[in-house]
Amino acid sequence: MIRSELIQKLAHDNPGLHIQEVEKIVDLFFKEIVDRLSSGGRVELRGFGAFTTRARDARTGRNPRTGEQVPVSAKRVPYFKPGKEMRERLNVKTDA
Repeated sequence: MIRSELIQKLAHDNPGLHIQEVEKIVDLFFKEIVDRLSSGGRVELRGFGAFTTRARDARTGRNPRTGEQVPVSAKRVPYFKPGKEMRERLNVKTDA
């Protein structure tokens, strides 16, 4: 599912809201997650999962086109850990 599909689904499920209102809500939701992560925080959505960041050390990388070594600076990267309910729903055993 892509962002526009999510907006369409939410607008369909909430006929009292205009599509522009739903789009603002979705934008605000994602903006708040990014803002919290960029300030070093954590976002936990019970039953869904938790968003955090992890530190990556500086290293020497390689340009795949030329093969030359290039320095890659240290950075923070987003990390998602699925919640227990999500893991259970993804791993449901079916009688086949």
